[in-house]
Amino acid sequence: MAATMNRDVLIDRIGGTGEGAALLRKVVLVALGVAFMAAAAKIRVPMWPVPITMQTFAVLSLGAAYGARMGLATLIAYLALGAAGVPLFTGSEAGLAYLVGPTGGYLVGFAVAAFAVGALARRGWSRSVGGMVGALLVGNAIIYAFGLPWMAWLFAAERGWGFVWTWGIGNFLIGDALKLALAAVALPAAWKMLDRR
Repeated sequence: MAATMNRDVLIDRIGGTGEGAALLRKVVLVALGVAFMAAAAKIRVPMWPVPITMQTFAVLSLGAAYGARMGLATLIAYLALGAAGVPLFTGSEAGLAYLVGPTGGYLVGFAVAAFAVGALARRGWSRSVGGMVGALLVGNAIIYAFGLPWMAWLFAAERGWGFVWTWGIGNFLIGDALKLALAAVALPAAWKMLDRR
């Protein structure tokens, strides 16, 4: 049982021996993960009813590739830099005001989702399409579990629950399904390439 609860994730296959090398490797991986998140936030794919960004794809893929602790550390670094004013989020906005705006709950959910998907990846869920689908559904549900209550707190009294549902989840379901499908195929494919080596 212990073996299935602590399996490799993708980054475990990247070298780095010795204490100094391991620390440097972690710093570099976190920096690369933050850059990946920032790039994903800036991508806008035309979709109906709203354009989608690739943020949830990046969050869930990082969790699966990095594992729980490194995934969480990467998302905390991303959120901390954004809160400090570095324009890493969607659009050009940043700072603490952005973090407490309508998307604040989702951003916090990103960190929790990366941790959860990373924990499932450590149990081997990232190695098959079926396992990844399950892990990604859990991760996406966590993001919504944090984001929707925050949206409701900000808007339900003034604009109603229909607004919260439409702009908190409804408009994004198709895009999220496509991103989940992409991640569910990409991570197991990366494992197959590594295993062939």
